[in-house]
Amino acid sequence: MNKKFKKIFTFIVLVIGGGTVFKLSSLKDAFYIPMQEFMGLSHTQIGMALSVYGIVQTIGNFASIYISDRFSKKILIPISLISIGGIGIYISTFPGYYGILISWGLLSLFGEVIYWPVLLKAIRLLGDSSEQGRLFGFLEAGRGIVDTIVAFSALGLFSLLGQGGLAFRGAILFFSGTVALVGFISYFLLENDKIVDTDEKGIKIGKNKVAWEGVKKALKTKEIWAVSFTIFSIYSVYCGLTYFIPFLREIYGMPVALVGAYGIINQYGLKMVGGPLGGILVDKKFKSPTRFLRVALGVSAIAMTIFILLPHETLNTYVGMALTLGFGTIIFSMRAVFFAPIDEIKVPKEISGAAMSIACILGYAPQMFAFTLYGSMLDRYPGILGFRIVFCFMIGFSLLGIVITTILLKMIKNKKNSEDNKID
Repeated sequence: MNKKFKKIFTFIVLVIGGGTVFKLSSLKDAFYIPMQEFMGLSHTQIGMALSVYGIVQTIGNFASIYISDRFSKKILIPISLISIGGIGIYISTFPGYYGILISWGLLSLFGEVIYWPVLLKAIRLLGDSSEQGRLFGFLEAGRGIVDTIVAFSALGLFSLLGQGGLAFRGAILFFSGTVALVGFISYFLLENDKIVDTDEKGIKIGKNKVAWEGVKKALKTKEIWAVSFTIFSIYSVYCGLTYFIPFLREIYGMPVALVGAYGIINQYGLKMVGGPLGGILVDKKFKSPTRFLRVALGVSAIAMTIFILLPHETLNTYVGMALTLGFGTIIFSMRAVFFAPIDEIKVPKEISGAAMSIACILGYAPQMFAFTLYGSMLDRYPGILGFRIVFCFMIGFSLLGIVITTILLKMIKNKKNSEDNKID
């Protein structure tokens, strides 16, 4: 197989998996209102399920630091996707609140702990440093395409079946079957990874020892931690995008028929715009993912500040939709490339999995508290006040990200100067 074709083919397989793996755990994106109606969940309970998801992800990613560099993607990716399909079948029975919490914990285990770091590692190793922005950007765009197709198909099925409890169950089973099928196909299409089994001196050692040595090396790399906290700040803002859905419904009176469609565009469609935008700007304009992220965080802080001050009660629904989708595009342009600095800080390829896992641990940690925090604010302060409080938190996290990216840029500069001095 031609090397370039093989690279594109592998990328497509990974994108399809990445576009289906989180459909069930992100059920609230297109079916937030049905989750409340047919599962009997409040804002806070939905937030708690997502917090359990985040807790399992954060704790589990400590194990994935080892797992992602020890086992091949040919095994880990299919196991993850097929298992998630099985969990979805259980969710379709509309279990009680504690059953929902357990289900979201398991979705996190197979999706975030086992699958996601392996996917990120595979994407990073597909190209050199000049391609990282586009690889991650088009990963996000490709996922957006798959996300949108699958989500709109489920929404169409939901409407076709009458938009009742049975229809909601059918949409969940559709998600479950899709992700399981992709997992089955992935096993036959993906190749085994070449796992290094020698140390730096070329002496043959066990694969377990190689993996643990990589873990220790990654943990000692301070730049990896700075990248991780950058992702943390951006993801905290990203979590707030979910609440644009109830915001437009409660404050703007958005019709129920538009809620599901808006949710899909907000969470999935924007990937197709923000992903390539962020990737191209990183590679062609800024020549640095970290520098781009700092600028984009500044833009998001300013944009949200202006947004809070607008007279929302008097604005048209479609104006509200346009404003929130515009802000979402800024966030998705950052989310698409916030793992790209891993290459910018020159992390050795053999510890890519460990580095990505550490970034996932801290970067996605907001899932442990952000959804519960934002949801509880809306339940505690009904109306426009609760939403304004949530938006203020989003501004605060944007400002935090500006500080962290400034520190990271200084670290990158110092490291480069140190390497140049060694050469001289």
